[in-house]
Amino acid sequence: MKTKKILFTLASIAFFAACSIAPKPIAYGDDHCHFCDMTVVDKTHAAEYTTKKGKSFPFDAIECMVREVVRKDIEKDLAFVLVADYGNPGDLVDAKTATYLISEAIQSPMGANLSAFSSKETATSTQKEHGGKLYTWETLKTIIK
Repeated sequence: MKTKKILFTLASIAFFAACSIAPKPIAYGDDHCHFCDMTVVDKTHAAEYTTKKGKSFPFDAIECMVREVVRKDIEKDLAFVLVADYGNPGDLVDAKTATYLISEAIQSPMGANLSAFSSKETATSTQKEHGGKLYTWETLKTIIK
């Protein structure tokens, strides 16, 4: 009887560990944008969201993801909303806490010239160097539709 309880406990732990919700790493060069179907190759402008059910969707540009989230009004259904940190290519950061820069001097794959930064200080120094305007997640959603 004790062995059955131990096996049941171990099976339960394995089941729940397998069901944990986490973002899926973007396969640069292989994944396609869920919004526009372009291949995701740019590690400085990619984005991804993961639903509360655990399904991840990659995007080739932050503006593609923002447009989908806003148009479908799905933010409440998402467990993770991530954007590439322009200063650390390949690193994805929380979209809701990132600072955004729209600057014509920094082109993004879909032409919105939108980049994200994990820190406001880095975004501000990049803005001083390249010009443009800074946004938060909330203000960004109002202008990218």
